[in-house]
Amino acid sequence: MKLLLITTIKEFEKNVKDLLVHSGVNVFSYTAVKGYKAESKEAHADNWFASEVTESNSLMFMAFVADDKMDEICGKVRNFNAKQEFQSKVHVATLDIEKSI
Repeated sequence: MKLLLITTIKEFEKNVKDLLVHSGVNVFSYTAVKGYKAESKEAHADNWFASEVTESNSLMFMAFVADDKMDEICGKVRNFNAKQEFQSKVHVATLDIEKSI
C-alpha cells in the first residue's frame, strides 16, 4: 500500500477528482494549501520586490492506494500534464506504508 500525495492548482480540482475516481480511488481527502515559488535565485532576505515571489491557491490530495494502482494513476497524470498549456502541472508523490490500522 502507498500513501499518494497530489498537489495541484485550484483550477485543476475537478480534473484530479475525476482522475482519482476513474482510477478506482473512491476514498480520498484534500485540503487547500498555499503554493509558493520564488522566481528569483537571489537569497530570500535580499528580495525587495514582491513580484518575484509567486503564491497560488493550491490543493493537496491524499489517499491510501494499492500498489497496483500507482502506474495507472501516474500515467493518467503524465498524460494530463502533457496536454496542458498552463505552466503549472499536477505533481504526484508516493510513500510506502509499512503498517496501517
